[in-house]
Amino acid sequence: MDDDTFGKLPDHLLIEIFVRVPISQWVHISCVKQHWANLFRGECLWKCALLKTWPLADQRNPWPGPIPRGSSKRRYEALYVSKHIFAFDGDIDEIMGHAYLFLKDQLELSIVPPASGVLHGTIIDQFIACGESKDKAHELASQIWLAVIDNLDESEHTFLLLRRLAQEGDVFLPYPYSRSYKVQWRVFEKLFTDFRDCFDGMDYYDVLACAKLRFQPIPSAWLGY
Repeated sequence: MDDDTFGKLPDHLLIEIFVRVPISQWVHISCVKQHWANLFRGECLWKCALLKTWPLADQRNPWPGPIPRGSSKRRYEALYVSKHIFAFDGDIDEIMGHAYLFLKDQLELSIVPPASGVLHGTIIDQFIACGESKDKAHELASQIWLAVIDNLDESEHTFLLLRRLAQEGDVFLPYPYSRSYKVQWRVFEKLFTDFRDCFDGMDYYDVLACAKLRFQPIPSAWLGY
C-alpha cells in the first residue's frame, strides 16, 4: 500500500492499524501527519487501544474516592504503569496506576506542589475508599511514593522538590497518614547521592541536620560536602 492510499483510509481503519503498532512507535507515527496527531489526541484511538490491551477494562465501574479514572488515555496510561512499574494484576491495578500518575503530576508539574502530607493523605483516602485496610493503604501508598521518587527527572526542579520533602515534617500526622520510613530514607538517599553537586554549603548542612534527626546512624556516604 503506497503512502497516498494509506492516507485515504478512514479513521476507524487507521486507528485499528495504529493500536497494533508497538507503543514505542506511537510518538513517531503522530509526527507524520497532523491528522494522525489529532487521532492520537482523540478519545476514539485511546478507547480502542485500552480495550485491545485490557479487554476487561470497560467492565470496571468507576470507583469512589478523590482520584478519578479520567479519559481512556489516562486509563491506558494508568494500566500501563501498573503493569510495567508495579507488576500488578488484579482489581487494584488500575487504581495503583492512577495514584502514581496523580502523585507524579503533582510533584513534577506544579511550581509549588502541595504539601507531601496532603498528597499522601489523598492517596491513602483513595485506597481506603476502595476497601483497603489502613495497613494495606499505607503499604500501597509507600510503594507509589518510592516508584515516583525513583522516576523523577534529574533536574533542578527535582532537587528543589526533594530538598523540600526532606525538610518537611509530618511527625504530627497519625498513622497511616505519615510517610513511611522507607520513603523518607529514599528522599535523603537521592539527595545525597544523585544531587550532591546541587547543594551549596548551607543547604547541605541544613538537610544533613534533618537527616540526623530522623535516622541514626546515617550512612557515611551521606557525609562530606
